[in-house]
Amino acid sequence: MKIYLDYAATTPIDKDVKKEMLPFLTEKFGNPSSLHDFGQEALLAIDDAREKVADFLNAESREVVFTSSATEANNLAILGTLEKGDHAITSSFEHKAVLEPFKKRGNDVDYIPVYKNGIVKTEDAFKKIKENTKLISIMYVNSEVGTIQPIKEIGEGIKKLNKNRKNKIVFHTDASQAANYLSCDVNELNVDLLTLSGHKIYGPKGAGVLFVREGIKLSPIFYGASQERGLSSGTENVPAIVGLGSAILNIKKNDIKETRRLRDKLIDSVLNNIVGAKLNGDREKRIPNNVNISFNGVEGESLMIALNREGVAVSTGSACASHSLSPSYVLLALGLSHEEAHSSLRITLGRMTTEKEIDYFLEKLPTIVYKLRKISGR
Repeated sequence: MKIYLDYAATTPIDKDVKKEMLPFLTEKFGNPSSLHDFGQEALLAIDDAREKVADFLNAESREVVFTSSATEANNLAILGTLEKGDHAITSSFEHKAVLEPFKKRGNDVDYIPVYKNGIVKTEDAFKKIKENTKLISIMYVNSEVGTIQPIKEIGEGIKKLNKNRKNKIVFHTDASQAANYLSCDVNELNVDLLTLSGHKIYGPKGAGVLFVREGIKLSPIFYGASQERGLSSGTENVPAIVGLGSAILNIKKNDIKETRRLRDKLIDSVLNNIVGAKLNGDREKRIPNNVNISFNGVEGESLMIALNREGVAVSTGSACASHSLSPSYVLLALGLSHEEAHSSLRITLGRMTTEKEIDYFLEKLPTIVYKLRKISGR
């Protein structure tokens, strides 16, 4: 039996998405910059995908910029906004695709704390604002613990501040983990820049989105021709963009209520039946598919490997950081000890997850935890 419980890392391509993509991998192969029929057919497909994404975001199609990934979108949002002398604010547990661009730029950056519940406080961000603050970037949902950040409240506060500021603050959120379950209406959230990822929403890898509100000026981070308004130069990945557009439409397939029920069953069973198990992050203010638990006296990677031998795929944190031997900086930011952070497991459910799969996982887990604790002498 093979069970996939790592949907936060990536999702399988939906069969309807695959169907939409296939023609653009074969007979509809034109370059969208070409003026002949082959090229214009590809361009129309991109425009159609752009409209679908815009509708999902409640934005204008001209505000949708396609990128190669959420990482590129985050880099463009940060490096394309900040200039020498600008100040920025972010949180201490953002994805590496946000933290690293800030580090690379070398600007004056303040990192607001995250609390034990895995949520930042709006007031902490506003305490750090300076006269030269140009950008605030806070993720919508944390990729490891699934906690939901107060993006709407921060956005409303920035909007009010900007009415009386000469130097306007640009507000960015990485919504890659949020799109399957939460509203990404950019006007409700009051964001200027928003990142999406195709492969997190049952679409293909190799396609991302940066929403850029009209009037926001960005500088490109690499140079070439004028694709995507010159902000993401290079021949467009037409099949992936078509797939992302199709996946956006298919978000309605997600049964949020059923996913939450299965997640809660999993959490309750683990906490009630395994001594020394602790849920990381707020129980309620988290997306419906995320479970992150520390198991006292068990090394997380050993637990993950043992589960994999039983046919269950989970992770110890973000897939992008899975090769690191260091404890999760996200969990350390929540105040967990190094030992607790090393003992954590991330289990994320998805559209295809069944009750039978959850029951199988819950049957195997206690025995594995017991054996690993016995080996470690704890």
